[in-house]
Amino acid sequence: MKLTIVISKGEEFFIGTIKEIPAVLTQGETVEETKENVLDALQLYLEDMQSEEDTSTKVFEEDLMIS
Repeated sequence: MKLTIVISKGEEFFIGTIKEIPAVLTQGETVEETKENVLDALQLYLEDMQSEEDTSTKVFEEDLMIS
């Protein structure tokens, strides 16, 4: 799976997100700091999604590779 980090210049800080997952949103004082913050935010987002997964009604699960 390929994800795209997008960093734009705000009024005071750089703003970073992941194009394919707009819920991942952060900021930083430099481009490098913002990139690091985006990666941290992505990890937290994925951990949160995994912890919220309801397995009580699951009948099928399969890993998919997207190229």
